[in-house]
Amino acid sequence: MLVGVPKEIKAQERRVGLFPSGVKALVEHGHQVVVEAGAGEGCGASDDVYRSQGARIGTADEAWSQELVVKVKEPLAQEYRHLREDLCLFTYLHLAADKPLTDALVGSGCVAIAYETVQLPDNSLPLLAPMSEIAGRMSVTKATEMLCHNNGGSGVFLGGVTGTLPARVIVIGAGISGAGAAQMAVGLGADVLVLDVDMAKLYRLYHHLNQQIKTLFSNAMNIEDQVVKADVIISCVLIPGASAPKLITRQLLEAMKPGAVIMDIAIDQGGTTDLSRPTTHDSPCLQVGNGVNLYCVSNMPGAYPRTASESLTNATLRYVLQLADKGWNKACREDPALGRGLNVVGGKVVYKAVAEACGYVWKELKN
Repeated sequence: MLVGVPKEIKAQERRVGLFPSGVKALVEHGHQVVVEAGAGEGCGASDDVYRSQGARIGTADEAWSQELVVKVKEPLAQEYRHLREDLCLFTYLHLAADKPLTDALVGSGCVAIAYETVQLPDNSLPLLAPMSEIAGRMSVTKATEMLCHNNGGSGVFLGGVTGTLPARVIVIGAGISGAGAAQMAVGLGADVLVLDVDMAKLYRLYHHLNQQIKTLFSNAMNIEDQVVKADVIISCVLIPGASAPKLITRQLLEAMKPGAVIMDIAIDQGGTTDLSRPTTHDSPCLQVGNGVNLYCVSNMPGAYPRTASESLTNATLRYVLQLADKGWNKACREDPALGRGLNVVGGKVVYKAVAEACGYVWKELKN
């Protein structure tokens, strides 16, 4: 199969869809790979390195013209022209929060498979996991920066020092991002409370972190009570494929401490506050409510492109090889986890949560 790896064009996005190790594996399986010139420069993978692994270096048009295109982030408006009926696109899509892209994919007739909805029988999300781990951990270091007075923060030091209290960190969601955030925050000495609706997740995380966190069942009353006490909120709530629930209202934002920080990791799915909207690494925070810093960078792991690109390829490669070896139809039939990644096929939205969020009639795909 002909496989294309375009350069990412989203602001401050330096990750690449396939690390050189992934290209080598595809070539060894007998496939041809076209990598757009400069696609890997941001993560330390030069064109020469890709050539040494068997790739051909080409233009953006050439990379996009292949049968299977492997990316990191969703296509932007200027890339919609590349969408077409004979294309299989494999990337993060987050369509529930992006109706224009959904419309473009539907109109093109292409096959669009979303990393974030590939789901194993135990309901885990293997292609979201590596980026969630990075986002969760880095959310704490970024929140520490945002607490600095010169960044508009409250001036509270996350871990406190002798004779002072540490910052109160509220983590909403005990999945991979939430667990990573809790681990980092505990390690820096913060006072950490984790909320989730899944008591089993809370139990596992509580004992995994040697009972160094507090846990609380997540409901509207508990969220309202805890948000106003927080110095830092790390919101990691995820419903696969669906829009993120709005857990923090405008009224709650107004009631928060001045200079508090909200890290809205769920921004790719629309965000969990009433005022969340995507920001960039250059200008990461919105000033909302009573002087609250609302961090909504939609490609957080892009800040660490080398680690993120290598980790992402480690996770996606088994599925990329299946798609290339068998074609999307057979690969998705034979691997139900990959099949759940199908979001748009031949002009139809085939993922229920996306259809509901974007106003389409859901068309169940028959094997």
